[in-house]
Amino acid sequence: MFTPQVTHEVLWEPAPDARRTTRIGAFMDWAESHGGPPLADARALHAWSVDDQDAFWRSIWTYFAIPGTVDGAEDDPAVALVPADGGAPPVPGRTWFPGVALNYAEAMLQMPGRADDDVVVVARSQSRDDVTYTAAELRDAVARARAGLVRLGITRGDRVVAYAPNVPETLVLLLAAASLGAIFSSCAPEFGTRSVIDRWGQIEPTVMLAVDGYRYGTKAVDRRDEVAAIRAALPSLRATVWLPYLDPEAAAPADSVTWADLVAEPAELAFDRVPFDHPLYLLFSSGTTGLPKPIVHGHGGITVEHTKSVALELGLGPEDVFFWFSTTGWMMWNLLVSGLLSGATVVMYDGNLAHPDLGSLWRMSDELGITYFGTSAPFLLQCRKEGLVPKDVADLSRLRGVGSTGAPLPVEGFRWVYEAVGGDVHLGSLSGGTDVCTGFVGANPMLPVYAGEISGPNLGVAIAAYDIDGRPVVDELGELVITEPMPSMPLGFWGDDDGSRYHAAYFEDFPGVWRHGDWITIRADGSCTITGRSDATLNRGGVRLGTAEFYSVVEGLDEVTDSLVVHLEDAEGGAGELLLFVVLAEGLELDEAMQRTIAGALRSQLSPRHVPDVIHQVPGVPRTLSGKKLEVPVKKILRGTAIDDAAARGALQNPETLEAYEGLRGDA
Repeated sequence: MFTPQVTHEVLWEPAPDARRTTRIGAFMDWAESHGGPPLADARALHAWSVDDQDAFWRSIWTYFAIPGTVDGAEDDPAVALVPADGGAPPVPGRTWFPGVALNYAEAMLQMPGRADDDVVVVARSQSRDDVTYTAAELRDAVARARAGLVRLGITRGDRVVAYAPNVPETLVLLLAAASLGAIFSSCAPEFGTRSVIDRWGQIEPTVMLAVDGYRYGTKAVDRRDEVAAIRAALPSLRATVWLPYLDPEAAAPADSVTWADLVAEPAELAFDRVPFDHPLYLLFSSGTTGLPKPIVHGHGGITVEHTKSVALELGLGPEDVFFWFSTTGWMMWNLLVSGLLSGATVVMYDGNLAHPDLGSLWRMSDELGITYFGTSAPFLLQCRKEGLVPKDVADLSRLRGVGSTGAPLPVEGFRWVYEAVGGDVHLGSLSGGTDVCTGFVGANPMLPVYAGEISGPNLGVAIAAYDIDGRPVVDELGELVITEPMPSMPLGFWGDDDGSRYHAAYFEDFPGVWRHGDWITIRADGSCTITGRSDATLNRGGVRLGTAEFYSVVEGLDEVTDSLVVHLEDAEGGAGELLLFVVLAEGLELDEAMQRTIAGALRSQLSPRHVPDVIHQVPGVPRTLSGKKLEVPVKKILRGTAIDDAAARGALQNPETLEAYEGLRGDA
């Protein structure tokens, strides 16, 4: 079994006084003084968070003064977790915070440490000028939008959706809907019509916010026809709220109301406190290989999990300016806006991150005083590949944290951040999922940063690596599993009344244990490495190989701009074929010398088992709208599945690339 080499190359270490100067250190001191166990270090804190989940999550509620009631009275919860049937808590059968009523929007709009005239939202867009909201303006906008939704007949449990980008109006609508106990869902306007209908047709929304279009770099993208098609396909819609975003003069569709109409009337800000497990929003799986799963997240689970994540693990507070590049079709948008829970200022960005060049976001970081800069691993690697040195194009002295997710960040990416961005920044490589709307593993301000490694499990996450027989392994590649409940685990799937789809998605392989679908190696000291999706398994002679190391080596070559690897198993038990697809730099062809270069790099940097049987040059690698590579759909296409049965084109950035793989069937 191939296991990535342990590097433990230290790139960053906490300051000697980190216990005294970090938010997580202050929380540890408070927890010890309020009945918690001795917490000598970050590993001890994590152990307490999973060994005594009841005490840990009650402490999060109390420490952060989350607003709510317990059995109708203003009080702190006496119980956070009730095991199933009074016994041990298997993951699916838990009850969190019984008797608690709260509202996510109320917690968000507390904005601790912020005065009414403090700017708490900054929105930059390639479609219009910057927009800012102070704390008072944000509360006023939510109150007005809430009143507008009431005028449209929205009540608790109704679905309110947004076909809109990462702009303040989308955030205001989320909070207004949540304040009423309505259920929110969003799709980025780059989503194709079919992808939107596949999602929202399952949940029957009542009100939709829609934009006329958007600008991507210098390109204007008109979405009026798509909005009309979506409206026609959703008979449940009673109202469309029109936001003229691309063209302020664009006429609103017939029978719609404008955003200005929705927020025209002032109103008192109010919140309907709902049970802890009341649905807050619906996120959807990528839908690349079938109908997207509608994942139901609750007010309580998201509030306590995101409060913990942004304040303790990201270390955000009222003096921070928080940015994460995301669209409204990715769960990182939900985490970004939850930065308000810590009092941080949230930076919302809509547009082409590479326009006019890859330095644009780094220059924005300088202009807006961003202190935490979140992005994807592919973006960081592309910056590295193009030779960009962000600290040379922008003053990043206020930047203290860089977050990376969406794909594993290899050793070279870690080193580049410390060489090109700043030697003092805390780099956090995170991995989690839409399923829980948070991370399973990530960084911790009290732990070192090792090149190519994730610091360890997040607080409250009981993580393990399982072998094929369901036994935990250390220092070996295994399935990433969660053995204890998390508050932000889904309430279920929409329409899955008996829970069978939910159970099949996560709990069939290891009863009572959440199988996520990633390969992970967990070290004895708690650090870990994610090496790709387990459903895209590469199996050479019984040895499981992760995809992440392939991409790190191949895309580290100057000649290669992108790549994808799949393994086609032999139905008769043979070795099958390992196929590598590469996108080469402009003007290059995959000749024998290039093939030897690629094969030699894989052999020398990884192992002979990593050398593919065949290398193909392709025009592009298919990716989801959030940037993930489509190994499994490509594998299906190579096996003979029709493109439209293997992948939903509307859920992809570049669906046209799939044709090339169909054309290679006879060569696979």
